[in-house]
Order: sequence, then C-alpha cells, then structure tokens
Amino acid sequence: MKLRSKDFLSVTDISKEEFLEILKTAKEFKSDSECPQTLKGKNIALIFQKPSTRTRVSFEVGVNKLGGKSLVLGWSELQLGRGETVEDTAKVLERYVDAIVARVFSHQDLVKMSKVTNIPIVNSLSDLEHPCQTLADLLTIDEKIGFENVRKMTYVGDGNNNVCHSLMLGCNTLGLPLMVAAPRGYEPKKEIADLLDGSLIQIVNDPVAAVKDADVIYSDVWVSMGSEKEMEERLDAFRSFQINGSLASHAKQNYIFMHCMPAHRGQEVTNDVIDSKNSVVFDQAENRTWTQMALLHHMFVK
Repeated sequence: MKLRSKDFLSVTDISKEEFLEILKTAKEFKSDSECPQTLKGKNIALIFQKPSTRTRVSFEVGVNKLGGKSLVLGWSELQLGRGETVEDTAKVLERYVDAIVARVFSHQDLVKMSKVTNIPIVNSLSDLEHPCQTLADLLTIDEKIGFENVRKMTYVGDGNNNVCHSLMLGCNTLGLPLMVAAPRGYEPKKEIADLLDGSLIQIVNDPVAAVKDADVIYSDVWVSMGSEKEMEERLDAFRSFQINGSLASHAKQNYIFMHCMPAHRGQEVTNDVIDSKNSVVFDQAENRTWTQMALLHHMFVK
C-alpha cells in the first residue's frame, strides 16, 4: 500500500487503514532479519534544528536497513543559519534528495517545505506535533497489551505539547480511549482538541482520577526545548502530576509506563517507576526504528 498523502506532517495525514498497515509492516520488519530494499538508490536528508538522539539514530539506521543513504544536516550547517528562506532551501534540496525528514522548532517551516516541493516531507518533531513518535507509541501498546484489551490510557503532564497532541490524534484515529490530565492553563491546543471525538479523548485536570484503573500511563518532560525560561513556573504547576509510586498505585497492577524520552528523572517521573517492571520505555524507543522504516516503505513502495 502506497500512502495517499505525499507528506507526513501530522497524524491526520494518514487514514486508520494506513495507520494499521504501517504498524503491521513495522511488526514484519521487526521479526524478519531481511528487509525489502525499498530505498535502494534513494537519498534521504535528515535536517535537525534541535538536538536529537533517538530520532537521528533511528532514522539513520532505518534508512540504511531499507537500502538507502541518509544525509544528516544541522540547521546551522545549512544556509538556513545565515538567512536563506526555508522555501529556497527545500527547493534546492529537492534537486538532490528523494525526501526530507526535518526536526524543527516551528511547524510552519514544515508546511512551507511541503508547499514548494514534490518530494515527501516528514515531521520528525515540531512545536505542534510529533507524529513519528505516536507510530512507535501505538505499536508498543499493541505489542504489550493489544488494542482490543485497552480500556483506559492516560497521558499525565503538559497537554500543550507535540507528543500529547499527536498521541491524542493517533488514539482518535484508531478509536482508542485516552484521558489527558494537565494543569489548568496547560491543556492541549484548541486546534487539536477540535479534531477529536470528545467521548473518546477526554481532557481533565485531576491526575489521580485520570490514572485510576489505567492500562497505560504516559508522561513527557515538563519543560520542553524552548520553554526553559518558564522552568520554575512549570515545576510548580506540575508538581502533583509527577508519575511516582503513589500516583501509579491507582492504575491497574499490570499497567505499562511510557515516556518518549529523554526523561528528567525526579521531575515528571521517579526512578522507581521508570525503572520498574511496568516500564516499557526502551522497547518504545526501539520501535521508533521499525515504525519509521514502515512509514518510509509505504511512502516509496511502488
């Protein structure tokens, strides 16, 4: 199956059928020692405006496994760092490479790239969404629990961030129940919330009620890159939203703990939780490779 959309800027760019097909392919890639050489002869530009560990390595490894070559480009290494427009840079790169994977501060930079190029643009993180993370998250949940067994998923922390936005959209697409618990003033953006089924995706301000009987507890950093000046204010606002043994005790005994990482231990999560038998954070990180490979495969498959 070739994806209908040229780009993957948002979870909403793929249908439920396409989402499930990507997850199915990711499982096949993960279980098979030999992967199809879908990207043979292809060059993929990986642009990073923000630092990266999991995104960079998982994409480089994934492109290599599919037979392609990746070019890792720092924002400041390109003429973008000296004032060239995003549109001009994208149009130049289009003459050299077969796709652009970009990790940016502003989601609008991805939109600009998409509008002026005919090659695929993949959002590997922006201020609005992190759709590649959601592919890995939902693969992990299906592996560990099975979608049919999920009765309650909970995201606890900063609702107004890229990971939460994409997770909500992904659960909405697949029909999975999700409760987002965030302090007042840190709820998800209205433009994202307006896309959701309110009976399926709920937004609350009480972390204990949200975690009660949860199958999945998901957390993310309280202070994202670019929000450092708000650190003290955020640490105070999120204090009761820390995932610790006390809060997690309200979840089901066999719940799984998820985090996109890097984790700020002692802030959004304590060691006894992230290092517990309930934690699947490293399996979750590994799944970035398999789901991104599946995404690229379905973008380029004939």
